[in-house]
Amino acid sequence: MKKSTPRTTTPHASISASAPKASGAANIKVALKATIKPKGLAKKTPRVKLLARGNPQIAKADGDAPVQAYIDAMPARKRAIVRWLDALIVRSVPDVRKAVKWNSPFYGVEGQGWFLGVHTLTHYVKIAFFHGTELQPMPPVASKVKGARYFHIREDDALDDAQMVMWVKQAAALPGWIP
Repeated sequence: MKKSTPRTTTPHASISASAPKASGAANIKVALKATIKPKGLAKKTPRVKLLARGNPQIAKADGDAPVQAYIDAMPARKRAIVRWLDALIVRSVPDVRKAVKWNSPFYGVEGQGWFLGVHTLTHYVKIAFFHGTELQPMPPVASKVKGARYFHIREDDALDDAQMVMWVKQAAALPGWIP
């Protein structure tokens, strides 16, 4: 019977076929070390979980990057609406502050709080103006939350730049909501 020698391989490594040629045992070890590449160490972009109604689950974080990650993870049909809104807010409010909180993008002014939030629902994108009752004209959808008003945009709705810019500028000028 032939005895088999145990193999000493690493399950998560691959050896390059173009390993440098070396002479001597010490040089072979160095050559092998240089050509062993661990698998699975490359950065993988995490898959974003879509919650009920297609709202992306993004960790709470401040800044533009998490808001853009939220927008990128949205269902394609609603992504264009929120990209339009995000660009409109950036143009209308210099130095706007952005964050993702409670799986929704928030927009605010430093030192004043949040003036607007966005949420994706099954049939529309909900834009929440936290002090919407003070806007002229008032956004059309009432809220159970005192002072808040909503504006819903469905996928096939025309996007009204002038009206939205007016609301965004008014909302940004008001003291914002501070959680």
